[in-house]
Amino acid sequence: MSEHPTPPTTKPTVPYFSSGPCAKRPGWSVTNLKNACVGRSHRSADGKAKLAEVIDRSKKILGVPADYRLGIVPASDTGAVEMALWSLLGPRPVDILAWESFGQEWVKDVLDELKLPNVNLIKAPYGSLPDLGQVDFSHDVVFLWNGTTSGVRVPNGDWIPSDRQGLTICDATSAVFAMDIPWDKIDVLTYSWQKVLGGEAQHGVVVLSPRAVERLESYQPTWPIPKIFRLSQKGKLIEGIFKGDTINTPSMLCVEDAIDSLNWVESVGGLSGLIQRSEANLSAIARWVEQRDWVDFLAEKPETRSCTSICLKVADPWFTNLSAEDQATFAKKWAKTLEKQGVAYDVAPYRAAPPGLRIWGGATVETSDIEALLPWLDWAYVAVKAEFAAVA
Repeated sequence: MSEHPTPPTTKPTVPYFSSGPCAKRPGWSVTNLKNACVGRSHRSADGKAKLAEVIDRSKKILGVPADYRLGIVPASDTGAVEMALWSLLGPRPVDILAWESFGQEWVKDVLDELKLPNVNLIKAPYGSLPDLGQVDFSHDVVFLWNGTTSGVRVPNGDWIPSDRQGLTICDATSAVFAMDIPWDKIDVLTYSWQKVLGGEAQHGVVVLSPRAVERLESYQPTWPIPKIFRLSQKGKLIEGIFKGDTINTPSMLCVEDAIDSLNWVESVGGLSGLIQRSEANLSAIARWVEQRDWVDFLAEKPETRSCTSICLKVADPWFTNLSAEDQATFAKKWAKTLEKQGVAYDVAPYRAAPPGLRIWGGATVETSDIEALLPWLDWAYVAVKAEFAAVA
């Protein structure tokens, strides 16, 4: 790269690479929401039919087993995870895995809020996975499928035994619809529409296996559970949650947007089509990284690289010799420079993550836009490096 690079001439058509809320699906327009059931009760026949449609079609597209329940819940993925933790944990020891920011949040819930006594925390730094061989599946196990702030995912479900005694509780919000989920290895899974579907925020989804339902109906936590978190009542699962009778009033505009997203999913080949689109985005970035010695993936092993929250780090010795403060400043300027050029919005790393860039590669992002962005990453890196050199 030259010392004073010329800006590229081609820009991404859609420069939205945020890791949440994520880019809307290609061709999206607010006019697609014209059939929303607004001004009506969500408990009306029409309102419940819309909610049930999202539930039924989501199960079908994702290949969720017929005897699993899928329900819409409040407060996005965070609400769905906390419903599961507060409602299900307690009767067994807990193994909890953490290798990035959101995993650490669930650790706080388990240790500081629920104050469970028998907790085994299995940690790893950003860029790595914990040692999955340390997990004791006679315990309940809490983990993420994909680390949204680290760009590190579990490679598969082979490490989870089918004959486990405890429950597996998986936050998969940046994995569902972009990665293959082996449902027989999962007892509780959560996600939100705002990630791979590009849907609107504030609504979560919880999926329960028969084993999770059995726990809900046979175990009552010792702590009080607010109404908004309740999955069972008087020893019985609240079945309405899984039929469109939601706990809290949903936005019917958001529900219509979810229906629009599912229509698009079916038009591009369903789940396999979405996985292919996300993996193509990762592949485009991987080819670019392989041709450069100054940048690398934050994920240390190729098989753990996320195809959605794609996190990059600077491998340039010049950069690694900077102070931590200067590295953070550089990363902010790098992302800001891209934003000022109108080529990439919201690609700064998560505030607690190592300095670098985080580029969303979920299925709503076109690979052609990823490919148009990459030369701008080169250009902006050299431009910001020159600024730092001038100051020094």
